[in-house]
Amino acid sequence: MITKVDKNAVRKKRHARVRTTITGTESRPRLNVYRSNKHIYAQLIDDANGVTLAAASTKELGLESGGNVEAAQKVGEAIAKRAAEKGMKSVVFDRGGYLYHGRVKALAEAARENGLEF
Repeated sequence: MITKVDKNAVRKKRHARVRTTITGTESRPRLNVYRSNKHIYAQLIDDANGVTLAAASTKELGLESGGNVEAAQKVGEAIAKRAAEKGMKSVVFDRGGYLYHGRVKALAEAARENGLEF
């Protein structure tokens, strides 16, 4: 018997397991990453109050091709600048259950280069 592996279900299970230990606060929000085939999204979330403090995405930036490393770098830069505008310097990185590779890694490194610490 052959069983089909649902990669997104495995990712969600991994993310749920990690989320039991990672939480964001007002002073140190959680930088959450969501990746789809066409776009990538990043949010700064205060879990204590249940509020999104800042967000950036390839859709909102108006990038034609949002499913590549260059677009992820631009989203990382945008989220770091928006965090700096609100006076946030340090964040907790939540990769959303995705492997730290490719677009997720590009977004994280771009955010670090533009002033976010995690």
